[in-house]
Amino acid sequence: MLAFLSVAMVFSLTVWFSTNAIAPALESAKGFSSGDIAWLTIAVQIGFVIGTLLIALTNLADLINTRKVFAICAILAGVTNAALVFVPGGFATALVLRLLSGVFLGGVYPPGMKIISGWFRSGRGIAIGVMIGALTLGSGSPHLLRSIFVAQWETTLYLSAGLAALAGAIVYFLVQDGPLDVPARQFKPSYILDTVRVKSTRLVLFGYLGHMWELYAMWAWIPAYLATIYGTKSLIGDSLDLASLVTFLVFIAGAIGCVAAGIFAERMGRTAATSWAMVISGGTALYIGFLPVEWGILIAIVAMVWGASVVADSAQFSTALTELSEDAYRGTALAFQTGIGFLLTIAPIRFLPVMADSVGWGPAFAVLAIGPALGTAAMLRLRGMPEATAMAMGRR
Repeated sequence: MLAFLSVAMVFSLTVWFSTNAIAPALESAKGFSSGDIAWLTIAVQIGFVIGTLLIALTNLADLINTRKVFAICAILAGVTNAALVFVPGGFATALVLRLLSGVFLGGVYPPGMKIISGWFRSGRGIAIGVMIGALTLGSGSPHLLRSIFVAQWETTLYLSAGLAALAGAIVYFLVQDGPLDVPARQFKPSYILDTVRVKSTRLVLFGYLGHMWELYAMWAWIPAYLATIYGTKSLIGDSLDLASLVTFLVFIAGAIGCVAAGIFAERMGRTAATSWAMVISGGTALYIGFLPVEWGILIAIVAMVWGASVVADSAQFSTALTELSEDAYRGTALAFQTGIGFLLTIAPIRFLPVMADSVGWGPAFAVLAIGPALGTAAMLRLRGMPEATAMAMGRR
């Protein structure tokens, strides 16, 4: 089940950053500006927030079979992604389509975590870590597609749409409900308030918000930063764009980091794993943008360290929430957590390119370190609470 769900997550999440991967082509073919590309990314974030909060308020992922929610939303996310190519209209149309893609992705990511939490109690952090690693790989795969299909930008969108539809089929036909899955007996929209009222889950939410302040702004703009480092260089003729390839390697490092953090968390505790990841990622954010442009190889290595650490803690926040929440409303809690987290990402995604243009990448990236610093403080506070023993089989 973990293998099926991970493959489905890779395939469906190819939709997320598809427009970022082909940003140069969209700028030349459709006349979009860099500001337009930023708004297309923000539209996905806003749509995702709308989708996840709708699921949280309606308890949809707990009242309706979660696999059906995942399958339908993955297919619709693919359809709206491919529509960017053949639906007439300019920037406004593209903005609406990306918004819809985000709404449907809101029915993929949290439900996927809920499904896998129904299969694992011991080792849940590793399992969700594998799934978030798959999400990371899927999010970065458009950059690999773009590095290969440099000229055919439409192919990147078609392939990501087809993979998302295939993801829906995999979950609907091959995945089964886990033995720990507990359907909700009644409609309870107030459960999201319970998540905020309880101190232990509130601290997990605070930690997650600090993590999200950094994560998606980094993911959204690391391609542009690496493009300034490597320019139009390619490895094999004109068919393997270097900047896009290094960006994809950053996402691969993130996938590896998710699994490694899951193993670490099961042995040392969730709060330790999340704190270490945020210290490393926040520290990297402080200096990577100040490295000389000529240090291309070092920058690639540092970027991969950042890529590994910036997302390594993500699964452990989600796992911690499932361990501290009511089993019957895990889907609601996860949807609420991701919804408010992605709502926060809108601000750094928008201001980071503005700061980069005015004061450079160094100060722009350094501002992202604020989130990990506050998130680490929240998780260390949680570590000292008795409720923390409910996480990682008592390892806090």
